[in-house]
Amino acid sequence: MTNTFSQLAPFIQEYIYHHQWTELRPVQIAACQVIFDTDAHLLVAAATAAGKTEAAFLPVLTLLHTYPATTIGALYISPIKALINDQFERLNDLLKQADIPVWHWHGDVSQTRKNKLLKNPQGILQITPESLESLLINKNNDLLRLFGDLRFVIIDEIHAFMGSERGCQIICQLQRLAKFTQKQPRRIGLSATLGDYSIAEEWLRSGTEKPVITPQIDGIKRQIKLAIEHFYITDEVDESEVTAYEQYIFNLSKSRKCLIFANNRTRTESIIASLRKIAREQGLADIYHVHHGSISASLRQAAENAMREPNIPAVTAATLTLELGIDIGHLERVIQLESPLSVASFLQRLGRSGRRGEAADMRFICTEEQPLSEASLPEQIPWQLLQSIAIIQLYLEEKWIEPIKPIKYPLSLLYHQTMSILTASGEILPNVLAKQILSLPPFARISQEDFKLLLHYLIDIGHIQHTEQGKLILGLAGEKVVRKFQFYAVFAEQQEYIVKHGTTEIGSIAAPIPVGNQFALAGRSWEVVEIDFKKRAIVVKQAEGKATIYWRGGGGTVHTRVLQRMQQVLFEDIEYSYLQKNAIQRLQTVRQLVRQVELEKQNILQLEKGKCCIFPWLGSIGYRTLERLLNSFCRESLEITSIGGVSPYYLIIKLPKDKFNYLFHEIASLCKQRISVEDLVSSSEAPEIQKYDEFIPHPLLRKAFINDYLDMGELRQEVAKW
Repeated sequence: MTNTFSQLAPFIQEYIYHHQWTELRPVQIAACQVIFDTDAHLLVAAATAAGKTEAAFLPVLTLLHTYPATTIGALYISPIKALINDQFERLNDLLKQADIPVWHWHGDVSQTRKNKLLKNPQGILQITPESLESLLINKNNDLLRLFGDLRFVIIDEIHAFMGSERGCQIICQLQRLAKFTQKQPRRIGLSATLGDYSIAEEWLRSGTEKPVITPQIDGIKRQIKLAIEHFYITDEVDESEVTAYEQYIFNLSKSRKCLIFANNRTRTESIIASLRKIAREQGLADIYHVHHGSISASLRQAAENAMREPNIPAVTAATLTLELGIDIGHLERVIQLESPLSVASFLQRLGRSGRRGEAADMRFICTEEQPLSEASLPEQIPWQLLQSIAIIQLYLEEKWIEPIKPIKYPLSLLYHQTMSILTASGEILPNVLAKQILSLPPFARISQEDFKLLLHYLIDIGHIQHTEQGKLILGLAGEKVVRKFQFYAVFAEQQEYIVKHGTTEIGSIAAPIPVGNQFALAGRSWEVVEIDFKKRAIVVKQAEGKATIYWRGGGGTVHTRVLQRMQQVLFEDIEYSYLQKNAIQRLQTVRQLVRQVELEKQNILQLEKGKCCIFPWLGSIGYRTLERLLNSFCRESLEITSIGGVSPYYLIIKLPKDKFNYLFHEIASLCKQRISVEDLVSSSEAPEIQKYDEFIPHPLLRKAFINDYLDMGELRQEVAKW
């Protein structure tokens, strides 16, 4: 500690004394050693609240203080604006006594602030990938002046970027910057939830020669308190009555600092509306907030401020928006509604609490509708309860976290970066454009023929055109796409309607609701007074009672390992210590049920009315592959009339009774044959999944779907175990 401490800049030493730190954390000492003693990239993989942010910034700020950069010296890239705002405050506090300015740059930052930086580019720039894209396009001629002496790039929460087009976009941006500056700044990646460090190291060093060093830090032994409870719920509830489910959540969060995670926006809204109603009836203070992407920036900020306020209770329901590393102070408890999609997500959410040396406290609450007596077996299985237990057990038993799979064919991004480079250049020779694009690491698998096919197609649809000199420029159709500010993002944003109460912006909803009708937003009920279709705005007044609103929810990907552990939960006799009364009872009931039908001995069960059910115990990709195998090869031979189910838990097949016994043999036999994934996608198909897929030629879309969304190898491997 003493040696590392003495290497830090004097103003940092002052800060440490002033804030009465008794020691530097192990992760901070290790990071300083890598940054001071080597020229390698650095991956800081340590638990939530281990001090990762300071681990990156203490040595970086020391070097920038000792050897000032002549331009922006460090770039900090974050997945969300809230995290930038949070770090901006923390860095400003740290840098009060230093001559290193900090700038944050995203959609909510004023143009005046941005202009100050453009005029005198110094210090640290905190930015989202979307704002960085905007700079690369609109300040193309200023890039050397802005970033010519860039020394460090810090990428926060790298697990949120890896394996996504947005993560590929960052790697493209860093390579494009390096082309201008002829320098490769050192990269520092931060994450609390990485399973396989080698995948993260590979991603972090993409396109550079330097190695990545990941210091092995002994994890801080944290105490964790876990509980899972289960409730049956019904839609046909008297609104004046408080359900046992709502009362349970109210009691768990009453008079506490509490964060409630839900897997969609609708759930966050309805639970806060219920809690607020109970509090009002009991004459208690309104301490309730909602935090998700459709809530206005000011209300999200109000929620974050309330959560940080020491010793004052506050309850916020959030989606992914508060899962990432925002420091929301002393949080007493996390409540998770239903199961998170992954072990990684569970750990992120668990890590929000217990940050001040106390135990991390997380309560899962799983719900389902009471199964009807005539419900089929798969409908009587509490999938969310099983998934919650499986995710907890995978971590407790094995410390297992999902490995992140790189995208092989990021075609939507290929279009995006092609148009971005073309817009920034104004005009460019086709071979120069091809060389620039194909040298970017995310496009390693894109062949020259693939890219040529894309360019010809974009010329055909008017997105780009040739000049008389043989150069490429934007076409009229392309202009319409790139001139919108939404172009900077590679993820699709819904064009939502802004909701206003007087002059206050409440948030936004996906589709307008008729005048006079009510809906819920920010945990309150509103009545529509007026709709301005041209401005996409809805004027509202506050309404009494409980209303609902639905956003289109996006499903994520569940890993096969999670499904296999769910299978084990169902068939083993273990009583998990964290299960509460209802959850214990529900698990016992379903275990008895599956024993009666001997589900542990078979993956396919005959149901009533000519139906059968396949329990594949496969993750989302394997499930999708099996579904296509059945569609492509079994429909005719087995006279299948319908294929349905709930991904990735079970498939329901309708077929003649005399064909039932052949189903397993047919699947097993197909898996032994030389069937390739190409055989599962018809020549007329071109699944459009990502934002710009509509501008991609169909043969390329098919290739991407085959390589990134299906896996015949995994299916073969798992079916062999049936």
